[in-house]
Amino acid sequence: MRQAIAAFNRQNYMLAAQVFTPYAERGDPTAQAYLGFMYETGRGVPQNYTDAAMWYRRAAEQGDSLAQYSLGLLYDRGFGVPQDIVEAGKWLNLATAGAPPRAREARARIRDAVTTKMTRGEIAQARLKALEWVPKRER
Repeated sequence: MRQAIAAFNRQNYMLAAQVFTPYAERGDPTAQAYLGFMYETGRGVPQNYTDAAMWYRRAAEQGDSLAQYSLGLLYDRGFGVPQDIVEAGKWLNLATAGAPPRAREARARIRDAVTTKMTRGEIAQARLKALEWVPKRER
């Protein structure tokens, strides 16, 4: 994993993707989140929102808050997944709650911006889904 992160930080995205992939396939949420970002942005792999959403979802389901945030944004825009404002709200609520202190305020602003597009019923649904959510480890 260190080799993959170092390659990513050096912007050697093709090498990073090669090294991250086996870790991600074995269930490592950090590798999955990196691959999600790489597929979303087309770095080292062909840009593919569906693959980005799949990797983000696998990491998000395990509790990776950055993947939850990114998945929420994909649901808000309907990129790689059907547009679903309630799912967006659920993942953005979880991402904000699990954010490191330095990122919490920025994530809350984005979550709140998405919330302005929602009805009160949708907000309640998203909050309930977030409260009922339980992380599931792959490995």
